[in-house]
Amino acid sequence: MAIALDRLDETDIKILRLLQQNARLTLKEIGAQVNLSSTPVYERFRRLEREGYIKAYVTVLDEEKLNMGFTVYCSVTLKQQNKANAKEFADVIMGLQEVTECYNISGRFDYLVKIQVPSMKAYREFVMNVLGCLEYVASFESTFVMDEVKHEFGISI
Repeated sequence: MAIALDRLDETDIKILRLLQQNARLTLKEIGAQVNLSSTPVYERFRRLEREGYIKAYVTVLDEEKLNMGFTVYCSVTLKQQNKANAKEFADVIMGLQEVTECYNISGRFDYLVKIQVPSMKAYREFVMNVLGCLEYVASFESTFVMDEVKHEFGISI
């Protein structure tokens, strides 16, 4: 196990696994599966949140039904890798609703950006009016998702 998991017992890990599968489970339902009453489960919840093991509780939406099912992974290279450009790029990315994920990566590109929009036309508009207008971006390469084979929302613990 990883070092961070050394501070968790098997019950903590079971609780985290259950929450990853369904964050709407009640304390009573979780308690029944880990053989504890609601009060100790609640105390563990609060400790796991306080210590940062639980970052957030979210609802996963269906992007197709919400007309945001056109997914693009865009690999971005900055003209110059420096603190100012990296900060400015991150600040802009944080404010773009089309961007759902962004990672600073190693290798040929500097960033990998996941973009979700309604259509190819919407992506073209995004590139022409937003991404392509950033003066510190040297180049970018778009990879279009044709089909989703696997998408996990949790991590294996």
